[in-house]
Amino acid sequence: MRLDKYLKVSRIIKRRTVASEACAAGKVSVNGKVAKPSHEMKIGDTIELQLGARKICARVTDLSETVRKEDAAQMYQILSEE
Repeated sequence: MRLDKYLKVSRIIKRRTVASEACAAGKVSVNGKVAKPSHEMKIGDTIELQLGARKICARVTDLSETVRKEDAAQMYQILSEE
């Protein structure tokens, strides 16, 4: 699954276009490297997002194509949040 789609489906970022723009601006890294929106995600990858003053570090636990709103938080595990 593409990084921008994962961020949208998991509801870490609300819209796919916003997720794509954040990736293109270098505000998203996967496993310590800045990632493009087309980066292929794998279970166990670590995502770091810098959105404004907010910094989130999460580990990917699921790669479902569609998820109910209530189950979206099961797709990742928050490692740190500032």
